[in-house]
Amino acid sequence: MLNSIINIIFIPEIFLASTSFICLLFGLYTNKNSFRQTCNFAFLILLSTTVLIYFNIGSNFANYDMLFSKSSFINFFKILVLVGSAASIIISKDYFLGIKLINFEIPILLLFSTLGMMLMISANNLMSMYLAIELQSLSLYVAAAIKRDSLSSAESGVKYFILGALSSGILLYGFSLIYGFTGSMNFDEINFYLLRYENLNLGLIFGLVFVMVGLAFKVSAVPFHMWTPDVYEGAPNSITAFFAIVPKIAAVALIYRFCLVPFENFYLEWSQIVIFLSVASMFLGAIAAIAQSNIKRLLAYSSIGHIGYILIALVAANDDGVKASSIYMFSYMVMNIAIFAILLSIKVKNEYLVNISDLKGLSKSNPIVSLSISIIMLSMAGIPPFIGFFGKFYVFIAAIENELYVLSILGVLASVISAYYYLRIIKIMYFDNKNNEEQLIFKISFQSKVILSLSLFIIICFILYPSLLINISASLTI
Repeated sequence: MLNSIINIIFIPEIFLASTSFICLLFGLYTNKNSFRQTCNFAFLILLSTTVLIYFNIGSNFANYDMLFSKSSFINFFKILVLVGSAASIIISKDYFLGIKLINFEIPILLLFSTLGMMLMISANNLMSMYLAIELQSLSLYVAAAIKRDSLSSAESGVKYFILGALSSGILLYGFSLIYGFTGSMNFDEINFYLLRYENLNLGLIFGLVFVMVGLAFKVSAVPFHMWTPDVYEGAPNSITAFFAIVPKIAAVALIYRFCLVPFENFYLEWSQIVIFLSVASMFLGAIAAIAQSNIKRLLAYSSIGHIGYILIALVAANDDGVKASSIYMFSYMVMNIAIFAILLSIKVKNEYLVNISDLKGLSKSNPIVSLSISIIMLSMAGIPPFIGFFGKFYVFIAAIENELYVLSILGVLASVISAYYYLRIIKIMYFDNKNNEEQLIFKISFQSKVILSLSLFIIICFILYPSLLINISASLTI
C-alpha cells in the first residue's frame, strides 16, 4: 500500500501539480522576498520533475492509455518543456524585479501552464487533450495581462483570451464530430475504428479540419496567427520570453501526435491542410518580419516562420520527420533561451530594449554581447556551422526522403528571405552609429549568465558532437 502511494506521488504530472500547490502556499505565507524565493522554488520543482521523467520514475504504476500515453517521443518533449520553463523563469527573474512586477503568483501561473503542456503532450483522449489545452491557456491568459497598470499588457491578455476562446470552441466542435462518427474519444480506439474504411466520410473530414484549425491557433500557424505579434508585443518581455520558448514545443508535439496516432492511415486528408499551413507560415513569417521595428514583433513573426519549417517534417510523416522535429524543437528552444536572456538584460535610457534601432552601435560599447546576438541570429537564419542549420537540414532531408521536392524548395526560398531580417540586426549593431552609446546598459545576473553561456556553447559547438542528439531523436517513437 505504501509503495503504491509513493509511486502515485512520483508520477511526474502529479508531483508537479502537488508541488505547485505547495509553492503557492509557500509564496502566500512568505513575507520577505516572496517573489524571488517562489521563483527559486519553482525552478527546483521543474528541475525535480525533469529528473523524474529522465529516470522514468513513477511511470510504471498504472496503465494510463485511456487518457494519457507514454513513449520516448512524449518524454523527450516533456523534458524540453520543463527545461524551457525552468530557463525562462531564471532569465526573467531580474527583469520582473527591475520593473517592480513582483507578484509571487507569476511563477505559480507558469508552473500550472507547464503542467498543462505536459498533459497536452501525453494526451491520448480528446477530453484529456482539451482539458490540458485549457489548463495551459487559462494560465497564459492571466500571465499575458499580469501587468495591470499597462494598457498594452491588458490589451494583449484580452486579445489572447478572445482568440483562444474562439479556437477552443472550434476545437470542441471538431471533437464532437469525431466522437459522433467514431463513437470514441480515445486516440487508439479512433484509429482502430477507422481501419475499416478506405476514405473518411464527410462528417469526419469536417471534424478533422476543425480540430486542425484549433491546433493551428495554438501553434500560431498562418492564417490563424493573428494573436501572436500583438501578444508578444503587449505582454511584459519576460512573459513574451516564456511564450516564445515553451508553449510552441507542447503544441507541436500535440499536433504531431494527433495526426500520426488517430489519423495515421488518412495521410492525404490531413497532409493537404498541413502543407498549406506550412507554406503560408514560412512565407508570411519571412516577409512580414522585414517591416518590423519592434524586436518582439520581429521575433513573433520569426516564430511563425519556424512553425512552417516544423510542419514540413510533419508532412514527411516518417521516422526522419519525427527525428527532424525533435532536433528542430531542441535548437528552437536553445536559440530562444539565448536571445531572450540577452534582451531581458539590456536597458536603453533606463527602459528595457524594445526597438531594433536601439541596438545601433552595440558592437562598440558591448562587443561580446553584439557577437553573441550575431551568433544567435546566424543560427536562427539556418547558417552553418550553428545548431539552427542542423534543424533545417534534417527537416529538408525528411521531406526529400518522402519526395516532397516542391515543399523543400519553398522552404529553402523562405529561409533565404528570412535571412534578411536576421542579418539586418547584425548590420545595425556593427555598421550603424549611435549618438549616445553610453545610455545602453547590459546587466545580467550570474544565473542568467550561466544559462546564456550554456546556450551559446550548444549553438556553437553542436557541430562537434551532433550524434548525441541525432541518436536520441532517431530512437524516438510516437
